[in-house]
Amino acid sequence: MRHSQVMVAAAALVMAAAAPHANAQASAQSTQGAQDNAQSEAALVQRARGIHERVMTLDTHVDISPTAFRRDSSNYVTGVARNQVDIPKMEAGGLDAAFLVVYVGQSPNLDPAGYAAAYTQAMEKFAAVHRLTDSLAPTRVGLARTPADARRIYASGRKVIFIGIENGFPIGSDLTRVKQFADLGGRYLSLAHNGHSQLSDSNTGERDGVWMHNGLSPLGRDAIKELNKWGIMIDVSHPSKASMLQTLKLTQAPIMASHSGVRAICNHSRNMDDEQLRGLKANGGVVQLVAFNSYVKCDPARDTVRTNLRASAVADLRKEFGITATAPAEVRAAIQALPEQRRNAYLAKQEDITARRYPSDARATVKDFVDHIDYVVTLIGIDHAGISSDFDGGGGVDGWTNASETFNVTLEMVRRGYTEEQIAKIWSGNLLRVLGEVQRVAERLQR
Repeated sequence: MRHSQVMVAAAALVMAAAAPHANAQASAQSTQGAQDNAQSEAALVQRARGIHERVMTLDTHVDISPTAFRRDSSNYVTGVARNQVDIPKMEAGGLDAAFLVVYVGQSPNLDPAGYAAAYTQAMEKFAAVHRLTDSLAPTRVGLARTPADARRIYASGRKVIFIGIENGFPIGSDLTRVKQFADLGGRYLSLAHNGHSQLSDSNTGERDGVWMHNGLSPLGRDAIKELNKWGIMIDVSHPSKASMLQTLKLTQAPIMASHSGVRAICNHSRNMDDEQLRGLKANGGVVQLVAFNSYVKCDPARDTVRTNLRASAVADLRKEFGITATAPAEVRAAIQALPEQRRNAYLAKQEDITARRYPSDARATVKDFVDHIDYVVTLIGIDHAGISSDFDGGGGVDGWTNASETFNVTLEMVRRGYTEEQIAKIWSGNLLRVLGEVQRVAERLQR
């Protein structure tokens, strides 16, 4: 027994003596592993930065803030306003190109007076974009009308500005305005927004089951011919599914969705289901996946709470400024009737409400956003996916909250194994291909 006890004791002493060495070895291995991981991460980030600098990054949907752009475009140059996109943020984040959007909200007044008011608003925004590119910052940005323009401006070191048109409402009943908008630089147009227009049903028909045209109106069908003829991409992000499928049968050129998500991931009427995505592929078009929180990551309970909180805040704001109207068109008229200083104050507070974070918000992330890109690439291929933000129109996810954080999207794609060639297609190549094909069809039709 004593011999055994001595042997056990000796072994214990040996183990005790070896323990510090083993612990030190394990610690060294752990440290080495952490260092290797850090070096690997640093190398990945460096590679992503190189790709981000070499490819043209293009965001196809950026709204023009009423107070910081339409009324005082110099804010877009200096960055003093709280925009999610302006030239300094584009420069800081490596966002090379953007479609600035001529957006007009949908009014129920589908009559000459309603069309005239919408047309006036649209022309103001066209003028604002031209003021930016022609006089306020011509050495920092350039207006592109073709893919060749975009590449030339990009090569010069300036930012590329395209114009998109959100809602065909300003066309009214005068289809000659399609060519006018094309001449002003409009390069895509959506036949509807949130609410049925004279041209098309909106996706919002799903909300209440009320439709106006069961897809496209006769005027909307004629508008498709004009859009094809004058080289404007048809944007199907806001119109109804029926409208989109009818558009696919009528158009002679590829179409695009300027800012939509994947319905299989987030079941929202603004997102596209698999049938729509496959139709887009057959047409040769592209879907620009959008980094809009509630289209990226659905949570009905969260969205209901947020909607109620924002509605309450807007009601308090209207009361503060003495606005008693409730119909959208009447509210807009009341806002426009305010003295300029009070009107600008109202619009600034309204923007704060739109951008405000609420306790119920469970924000989507860049990872969630790139899940939508992955889905489209897997379902219909690398040639049909693009990127948009809907910044200054409610867009943004954690990690890409404004243009200065644009690199994070490229970084996440690199993490997932996308090659530089693939990333170049997703960021701008696919969209520029579609625009080029649309313009070639227009040349043929004009002949």
